[in-house]
Amino acid sequence: MKLRLIDSVSGSGALPLSGALNMGIDEALVGSVSRGEAPPTLRLYRWAPPCVTVGYFQSLEAEVDLEACRSSGVDAVRRLTGGGAVFHDAELTYSIVLPIGHPLAPDGILESYRLICAGLVAGLRELGAEASFEPINDIAVGGRKISGNAQTRRQGCLLQHGTVLMDLELELMFSLLKVPAEKLKGKLIEDSKARVTCLREVLGRQLAYEDAALALRKGFAEACGAEFEEAPLSAAEDLEARRLAAERFSTPEWNERR
Repeated sequence: MKLRLIDSVSGSGALPLSGALNMGIDEALVGSVSRGEAPPTLRLYRWAPPCVTVGYFQSLEAEVDLEACRSSGVDAVRRLTGGGAVFHDAELTYSIVLPIGHPLAPDGILESYRLICAGLVAGLRELGAEASFEPINDIAVGGRKISGNAQTRRQGCLLQHGTVLMDLELELMFSLLKVPAEKLKGKLIEDSKARVTCLREVLGRQLAYEDAALALRKGFAEACGAEFEEAPLSAAEDLEARRLAAERFSTPEWNERR
């Protein structure tokens, strides 16, 4: 199957983007794929500055210490997808947009997660990490989570995005999230270290983002039968993404709506 590939990590013009613009691009892609103006699309990307995203149904104020984010130079934005708060920095992120009914986007949510995450599993194994899919939407190595994924369905399309952890920054992450009691923070960090891992720990070395991105490309090609045509955002998609970033994902009306 053919997929357009937008590689903002190892491709030409690679550039990390703000949280608002990353979310704007994901939504713009849903619109263009839905209208038949663009083919099914896989995007690989990074974040600058670092960003905390909260799930669509969460309260930003309840989950995130906004003052700590401001003092640390970290963005905060609401995602289109559900799930919990995520700190985006030392990670590789992907999103995929498919029309419902595409071979990778069946009606069943669990089955669609399994099919798409197979590409991530194969990519991680390409790097030497013995990864496995952990329903409903995680990928683990040695029983510890290395990738979390979330999806939404709108405008006749499936949008799934997720992360591959390159390194762990748990102390920084928990300094940005609201913890019910300060004395619990140390325990939460230790519990997370037992439950979560990253490529640096698994491989015993620091991996370049470009190498991880190339491995994911190989993984999707192998496990999902994907044939990539690398192409940038269209001018219309870029314009719409920037409009959404400015008028939605940068605004209190969207980010603080709950």
